Amino acid sequence: MITVSAFKWVPEFAKGQVRDLRVRWALEEAALPYRTRLLAQGDQNQPQYRALQPFGQVPILEEDGLVLFESGAIVLHIGERSEALLPKDSAARARAIQWLIAALNSIEPFVMNVALIDVFYANEEWAKLRRPGAVEFVQRRLHALSNSLGDKAFLDGERFTAGDLMMSTVLRILAHTDLVSRDRRLGAYVERCTSRPAFRRALDAQLQDFQQAA
Repeated sequence: MITVSAFKWVPEFAKGQVRDLRVRWALEEAALPYRTRLLAQGDQNQPQYRALQPFGQVPILEEDGLVLFESGAIVLHIGERSEALLPKDSAARARAIQWLIAALNSIEPFVMNVALIDVFYANEEWAKLRRPGAVEFVQRRLHALSNSLGDKAFLDGERFTAGDLMMSTVLRILAHTDLVSRDRRLGAYVERCTSRPAFRRALDAQLQDFQQAA
């Protein structure tokens, strides 16, 4: 049985955003059963957990002696077992991986710049000065992404892949703003991805873990 680590508690703003959601979603798309290993506050800093995840983060995936960390690596590993996430066609598969990496490298760092300012430093004077520049930069990246998406249903055409899973979870980080939703194509794209039954099951499971641990 696959085990996925997750937190028992996070602040309200983080519920539905913690990165184990990406792994849960991938497992739901792949129809692979799993259980969760819930961490209390401080458990992520214990030596036995740090031996598995050197940065003390979630998620990790454990199965039959294999331990993986980093949500992107885990989603790709799951994708190897499901054509629902990574197509068999080698070119389409490469493009799906390309978009997953683009989500993590070309979009998420700039999304997180804005999110960290808004969530943790909004009242700091330096943050008030920095935010317009951070917003301007992420808008440029979002505009480029929107242009690439065009009128396609998903990033590589009509088929949802692991690239869309990762990209839409990254874009959801800005849900407290209108930076994504104001773009007609990106707003509809995120809605299309997160309307999938597998996403709803994954989100409900994460939220239910928080409720049961409360």
